[in-house]
Amino acid sequence: TLVAISEVAKQMSKKNPDLFPIKPTNYERYLVISIGTGANKNGTTYSAKAASEWGVIGWLFHNGRTPLITCYTNASSDMVDYHNSVVFQAFHSENYYLRIDEDKLQGDLSSVDIATTENLENLVKVGEDLLKSPVSRINLDTGAYEPLEDGGTYEEALQRFAKLLSEERKLRQSNSAPAKEEEN
Repeated sequence: TLVAISEVAKQMSKKNPDLFPIKPTNYERYLVISIGTGANKNGTTYSAKAASEWGVIGWLFHNGRTPLITCYTNASSDMVDYHNSVVFQAFHSENYYLRIDEDKLQGDLSSVDIATTENLENLVKVGEDLLKSPVSRINLDTGAYEPLEDGGTYEEALQRFAKLLSEERKLRQSNSAPAKEEEN
């Protein structure tokens, strides 16, 4: 997500003719949907006290888990979401950034390598349930995700984004129609 936003900003700075001429910091013209792969953040936390007693092996493998890898993968995702949330909120454009992710996966659902029919069907159910849940956003002070007041569900947010995209496409088509007629 961060790389995509950066690439669009770079192309705007270069005045790419395929992009509408706006300032790269005009975040109300961006429309970002960031879709996560899910995680089990509630079940994989470690206390600082416990971690302070681990050696190299403990960081690589502890109680059937891999704390070091978990820390890096969670940190990477969390930092990108935090950064994007800060930037979009700072430019009063938070309604144009939507992060969709489920961080309470349990058991086989949180594994990235169990592709059984049953597990995939259960993941579909998780996704369907997530669509019906309230839109949440990271609280920049606590780092916790909190439902947005009057934010609706993820399904409603996606419908709103689809409408914005449709309107943008119609606008671009209407703006490019006279140019195409002149070419003919």
